[in-house]
Amino acid sequence: MTAANIPAAAEPMTPSRVEIKVRKNGSLLVTGDFSLVDHEGKEIARNNDKPNVSLCRCGHSARKPFCDGAHKACEFIDPPDPQPAV
Repeated sequence: MTAANIPAAAEPMTPSRVEIKVRKNGSLLVTGDFSLVDHEGKEIARNNDKPNVSLCRCGHSARKPFCDGAHKACEFIDPPDPQPAV
């Protein structure tokens, strides 16, 4: 077999960066290429026209797991900063 007949090695897949930003007294802003799945592993539909998703952190959203701004009405306040994981 000549070098011309050897298939090129597949390019390694580089995962895209996903960022989760904790908004002060608000939602979690998730940006990047990701899937959102429920506890059974089923994908949760989201608006793919938007590059990011806001996830509820206060527990009062009527659109869980998505944020609907309910944290403002319930006056959600961030818990104290967590200790670093060991």
